Amino acid sequence: MARGRAPGYDDQRTMILQRAAELFAQRGYPATSMNEVAQACGMSKPSIYHYFQDKYALLLEICDGHVSRLHALVQEVQQQDLPAELRLRTLIERFVQEYAHAKEAHRVLTEDVRFLESEDQQRVLDKERAVVAGFSETVAQIRPDADQAGISKALTMLLFGMMNWMFTWLKPGGALDHTGIAPVVADLFMGGIHAVQTPATEVEKKLVQK
Repeated sequence: MARGRAPGYDDQRTMILQRAAELFAQRGYPATSMNEVAQACGMSKPSIYHYFQDKYALLLEICDGHVSRLHALVQEVQQQDLPAELRLRTLIERFVQEYAHAKEAHRVLTEDVRFLESEDQQRVLDKERAVVAGFSETVAQIRPDADQAGISKALTMLLFGMMNWMFTWLKPGGALDHTGIAPVVADLFMGGIHAVQTPATEVEKKLVQK
């Protein structure tokens, strides 16, 4: 009979991933050693290998786990069948709040995904694209004309530009935390999306010139 996992195995595994994400976010994946991960966890290096095969396995699970949670958030909100504007606001606020609990994992995904092998990287990037598509589809429902003009994806990426790089400037102990900034981001984007003018078509440009 196969021996079952020891009590607390999953909790220990989660702790190792968190410590590794902190180190990778601070030092970068290439500059971090398994010895340093073990020290940060208060464990021996052989003990770490009981949970993860190598440093690469840590990187893969940090990146894939984080983007999988984001993808699950998109699906969860979509299943609520909310009106498009409320759905987008909910997505924005849920994402910003998720980033609050996964700042290090998000930084690793943003900066170190390039160190994944091509097949693993493709799987992670495909999930990222599915996340962006979920937002873009909602943006297109709010502004069908922007979708017809081919800029709904651009609007979506501008939104992600606001959300994805908060870790570079939103510091602990500041005037705003992630919970406070989430509705600000939603208000800023939702207030601006209706003001965006779609680019003029070639036909429209010629009519103006006449």
